[in-house]
Amino acid sequence: MKYYIIIPAHNEADFIEMTLTSVVQQTLLPKKVVVVNDNSSDSTETIIDQFVQEYAFITKVNTNANNEHLPGSKVIEAFYKGFETLDANFDVIVKLDADIILPKNYFETICNHFKEDAKIGVAGGLAYIEKNGEWMYEPIADKNHVRGPFKAYRKACFEQIGGLQKSLGWDTADVLLARFYGWKVHVDQSLQVKHLKPTGNAYKQKVHRDHGTVFYKLGYGFWISLIAALKIALKKKSIKVFLDYMSGFFSAKKKQTTQMVTSEQGRFIRKYRRTQMSRKIKSILGF
Repeated sequence: MKYYIIIPAHNEADFIEMTLTSVVQQTLLPKKVVVVNDNSSDSTETIIDQFVQEYAFITKVNTNANNEHLPGSKVIEAFYKGFETLDANFDVIVKLDADIILPKNYFETICNHFKEDAKIGVAGGLAYIEKNGEWMYEPIADKNHVRGPFKAYRKACFEQIGGLQKSLGWDTADVLLARFYGWKVHVDQSLQVKHLKPTGNAYKQKVHRDHGTVFYKLGYGFWISLIAALKIALKKKSIKVFLDYMSGFFSAKKKQTTQMVTSEQGRFIRKYRRTQMSRKIKSILGF
């Protein structure tokens, strides 16, 4: 299968060389890699240029849309700056972060999954972070969720879900919409991706409220948003996090903020989330 990779990068001089090295060492090489230098002020661009000069399948795009680099919308804006430079002659499109190290067989394995099961629409491995000299699973998401830093999409799935939304919450909307359209989301737990800069390190406080807004935009409704916010707050051991999430939800509801999903998709998402919550509760209770 032919796969293309897009890597948005903003001030990733400490990590991007390791990321690109892991890409060029893949047992199944990509046909094209576009690295989008998103207004970096460090030596990120210099490192990118070194790889562009050495590898013909790697190209660079510069973008200077905004000095403020926020999680969510900006990274997808950068993604599309790279996507615009590609042709449509691919089977799989990949969005990578510039702070990860992939196992050498990552894309050979991912492409094999796509070939073996035509219903797989989104695929990826699991993120691991370093703690006390050991690489441990990064428990920011369930193990059945393909994380944003290393997502691969079958072309037909990518097109059917309308691509990636330029909004915080894009990496939840995509898998929910994929499932809505009948695609499978596959996580290969044998593929351990080293995440060099754990998620959330650079997030600002207001992002908690922004995530509450995402709950509304995804059509979660009050009760699912309440449970999800409570779960996150308990994990972070902070009542303020819970209040911030719900404040964002209610603010978006009051303003009738434009949602990322249709009413039909929202109903599917609420049913799916209720089913997932029910399974977790039964698992905890030993049913």
